[in-house]
Amino acid sequence: MSGPAALVVPALKRHTATVIVAHGLGDSGAGWIWLAENWRRRNKFEEVQFIFPNAPQIPITLNFGMRMPGWYDIMSLSDIAQREDEPGIIRSRNYFHEVINQEMAKGIPSERIVIGGFSQGGAISLLAGITCPHKLGGIFGLSSYLLLQGRIKDMVPAQNPNKDTPIFMGHGDADQVVRYEWGKRTAEKLKEWGWNVDFRTYHNLPHSADPVEIDHLEQYLNQRIPPLEKEQTL
Repeated sequence: MSGPAALVVPALKRHTATVIVAHGLGDSGAGWIWLAENWRRRNKFEEVQFIFPNAPQIPITLNFGMRMPGWYDIMSLSDIAQREDEPGIIRSRNYFHEVINQEMAKGIPSERIVIGGFSQGGAISLLAGITCPHKLGGIFGLSSYLLLQGRIKDMVPAQNPNKDTPIFMGHGDADQVVRYEWGKRTAEKLKEWGWNVDFRTYHNLPHSADPVEIDHLEQYLNQRIPPLEKEQTL
C-alpha cells in the first residue's frame, strides 16, 4: 500500500487496546479523526490507541477513472457486486491484517483490537475482520456491504477464530449511495453463515454517520474493549 502514513491518536493512559478505523472512498484518515477527538473530550477510551489509515490514490472506474483515495476500484453503484476489483480488495485486506499484526507485535492482544470503518472502509473492514487469522475484539461496518460474496467463505481461516466475535453494523434507510438493502442483506447473509451481527437501522439517515449511531458504536466498543486499568487496581 502506497498511501500516506496512517494518523494515530495515542492512548492517554497505558495502551491496552487499539481501534482501526477505515475511511470511505475519496476521504482520508483525517476525515474520521473527529471520532477519537469526540471521545477524548469526554474522557472515553483512555487506554485505546486509534489508527486512521489513509488509502492510496487509485483510478476509480465509477468516477471516469479519476484518481482518488480508495481501498479498491468500484465499477458501478447500480450493482455493487458487479465486476469487483478482487486484486485491490485482497491487497487492502492484507494491508489491514498487517496493521493488526503490527499492533500485536507491540504487545496488544488481538482480542483487544477492533477493526471497522465507513462505506468502502466498512466493507473492507468486514472482509478483513471475518477473514483475520487472529481472534479480534470487534468488527464494525457503518453504511457498508459485503465484498466477494462468492469467495468470502473460502477465505475464512479453517478454525474461523472470529465466528463468535460480535459484529456491529449501522445503516441509514435513506442512504442514496450504499443502498440500505445492501447493508441489511449483508447482515442477513453473515447471520445465515453463523456470525453474530447486530444490525441497526437509522431512519431518514442518508450516506452519513448519525449521532445516535455513534453512541451505539461507543456502547459496542465499551463492551468489546473495556478498560483494564481499573480492573487491575481492585
